[in-house]
Amino acid sequence: MSELDKYREEIDDTDSRIIDLFQHRIELSEKVAEYKIRTGKAVYDARREKDKLASVTEKAGNSFNRQALQQLFEQLMAISRRRQYQLMTENGVPLPFDYRTLDRLYFHDAKVVFQGVEGAYSFEAMKQFFDNTIETQHVRTWREAMKLVSSEQADYAVLPIENSTAGSVSDIYDLLLEFDNYIVGEQILKIDHMLMALPGASMDSIRTVYSHPQALAQCRDFLAAHPEWKQVRVLNTAMAAEKVAREGRTDQAAIASRSAAECFSLNILKDGGLSAEKNSTRFVIVSHNRAFVKDAGKVSICFGLPHECGTLYNMLSHFIFNGLNMTKIESRPVPDRPFEYRFFIDFEGNLSDAAVRNALRGIQAEAVGLRLLGNY
Repeated sequence: MSELDKYREEIDDTDSRIIDLFQHRIELSEKVAEYKIRTGKAVYDARREKDKLASVTEKAGNSFNRQALQQLFEQLMAISRRRQYQLMTENGVPLPFDYRTLDRLYFHDAKVVFQGVEGAYSFEAMKQFFDNTIETQHVRTWREAMKLVSSEQADYAVLPIENSTAGSVSDIYDLLLEFDNYIVGEQILKIDHMLMALPGASMDSIRTVYSHPQALAQCRDFLAAHPEWKQVRVLNTAMAAEKVAREGRTDQAAIASRSAAECFSLNILKDGGLSAEKNSTRFVIVSHNRAFVKDAGKVSICFGLPHECGTLYNMLSHFIFNGLNMTKIESRPVPDRPFEYRFFIDFEGNLSDAAVRNALRGIQAEAVGLRLLGNY
């Protein structure tokens, strides 16, 4: 046997003993979980873990071992917590969320609010998601829409949250935290931007173009070819079309949808190539009722994190350990708390799934202010 083979044999023997000790440690963790379930004691004890790490690292022989032991025992304690969360789910310990499960969403005679006017993309998304029994109302701002739903003056609101080329609509994330409303559905809408103006206008006569900031961003390459045009932001693409129609000037144009052009009797000057070929917007449907359909397949949550090394990694590990596919992560700064962030995460799953409940239980215990935004 070579010297290397001898060392490897000793490592294999040591690993076998580590495996036995690890499994014994998990058995002890299960007994701890049984006690905590029986007494209602929290799984996560930050002070206990901090003291444990300090005790372990004091026994290290050098700085390398000190760092390595800290990482090893952080993982050991994290694995222990995850097993305890599993046992809590298996024993029916409820999650800290009060919600109802529905067979389906009910639209008949529902009042649905959208931002903008008829012809807006929010209006198009609303028509695709809902049936023709609803009563509709339009408002000027997303805040007004959220306020009407929160006060139960409307049943649902339709809000854009993400575009495939321009990215997230960050204001919507802030509103989801500000108002006690919940995402109950989503609608993906293919966006076809058109350049439109009054009859008699031409590309050469245009001096000012109106549209929503995201539409202008999505059409930036097209607009860059016309540096002589002044770009003006408005609240909504359909409002841009309405403004051009109302003011009656042939030196003005709007970037909006085909339905907006039809609604306000505008001519389409250019109907292709304004934005990226694959341009779509994801709209969310929000309700004041915390009720989710039983076949929902996506969960949206938000949480804050202490400003410490490794905290985001620890949160994301709950998804990895439970085999959950995270589809989106977005960060937003916490007002009045420099360099601290809230994280908005979408992942696949249903609140009835054990893996989802395990992950949420862990994040709720270890993050700051977990909010369940919806299961849809």
